[in-house]
Amino acid sequence: MEAAGRLWQRLSGPQERRLLEILSYGLVGMGALSLLLLRFVRMPYGRYSTRRFGCPVPARLAWALQELPSLLVPLGLSLFSGAARVSEWPNRVLLALFIGHYAHRVLIFSFLIRGGKPTPFITFALALIFCVYNGYLQGRSLSNYAEYPSGWLKGPCFIVGFAGWLSGMTINIYSDHILRNLRKPGETGYKIPRGGLFEYVTGANFFGEILEWFGFALASCTIESAAFSICTLFILGSRAHQHHQWYLEKFEDYPKSRKIVIPFVL
Repeated sequence: MEAAGRLWQRLSGPQERRLLEILSYGLVGMGALSLLLLRFVRMPYGRYSTRRFGCPVPARLAWALQELPSLLVPLGLSLFSGAARVSEWPNRVLLALFIGHYAHRVLIFSFLIRGGKPTPFITFALALIFCVYNGYLQGRSLSNYAEYPSGWLKGPCFIVGFAGWLSGMTINIYSDHILRNLRKPGETGYKIPRGGLFEYVTGANFFGEILEWFGFALASCTIESAAFSICTLFILGSRAHQHHQWYLEKFEDYPKSRKIVIPFVL
């Protein structure tokens, strides 16, 4: 472990800081490319799964493994890389917000999935790569480079951002609960989601996660967290649009007043 810490200390410096900035721009580009591609091709997962994108991976296993790097990479960087800023309370708290989200996704959400459709291998692999990429980006930024004044946790950016992060995570978890319980035991087929923010948007769970990461970006005020929030908006906004079109095609009585992902706006 000490050798690993010394290695990371040698890598630290202006060149790695510049690398993180470049990777941040790459993350936004990745989101923009996904936004463009998903205008023409449905993302192959869940109800849209197809074997053309590789052998299927069981839903629970795929979800847990693909999200795991976003939990382990920043945790490992914080503990074993000799991180210069991890002893500072603002950095610790912000890392805890990021890690806490993925701890829930890996250790709780994945085990709550009820008979989800298998994930095509290529879709699984792309999600895994994204989580390694973003786990390094957010983890290294907050553990080694981001600097905050001593009163940051009492300032408006953190307080408003944390409120957004907490509200978004709550909406996301509650919306996922609604989706899991649409069908009663023994029932099959799809139903129109009702309750919560699903009364206003098709992608209530996506809206919660978008709000969560924009809150995190405000609380962190780093280029890395801003890039992640924008990428999240592009990707999850595209997925919400995909779902919205599917519901409109499948259900004649689907509420026409529902927006796609942002209540009353879009």
